[in-house]
Amino acid sequence: MGDFVKSFHHHYFDSEVWLDTYWFGHRVLKCPLDLFNYQEILFQVKPDVIVECGTNQGGSALFLANMCDLLGKGKVITVDIQEMERPEHGRISYLLGDTTSTEIVNKIKESILPSDVVLVILDSDHTEPHVLQEMRLYYGLVSVGSYLIVEDTIIGGNPIAPHLAPGPMGAVQQFLTENDQFIVDESRHKFHLTFNPNGYLLKVK
Repeated sequence: MGDFVKSFHHHYFDSEVWLDTYWFGHRVLKCPLDLFNYQEILFQVKPDVIVECGTNQGGSALFLANMCDLLGKGKVITVDIQEMERPEHGRISYLLGDTTSTEIVNKIKESILPSDVVLVILDSDHTEPHVLQEMRLYYGLVSVGSYLIVEDTIIGGNPIAPHLAPGPMGAVQQFLTENDQFIVDESRHKFHLTFNPNGYLLKVK
């Protein structure tokens, strides 16, 4: 990541405009260029099931469901520990609980058919131990040719908020040393600005 790109990441993140970004009136705490990446990935993969760990206010779940509408297939299973009013959509199922709990993991597995193409997004607790635990729990659900997406690897000094290191990036680095089924999809850095550097993990076997 060059100096100019790092500088712009800092400028964009510190502006907090990402806190004031909405999808059809619902706050979505993501970089718009990452949402465009999501659109490209969903068109490529055409998942039957999207598992989202970390719902927040539900803006990203609605975005994903609307993309599924355009594709004519797919559903979103999204999990959060907090209960709040969120957008309703026929393709969205909300689960309340800890993403790493046996109960939640089993509920998700019960909602997936053996033939389903599955994509997983991790965007809940951003501490390294929690993200790594999620990766170990959910990677097996991901279909070959689909993605395990780890959000907010930008924090922990990559290049934002070094005091939060090792964070999600540390989890990604550790996971890749113990699992050879995934590679970092470098093509997802093409827009230069991303909140998920090295976080787009493509399952290759």
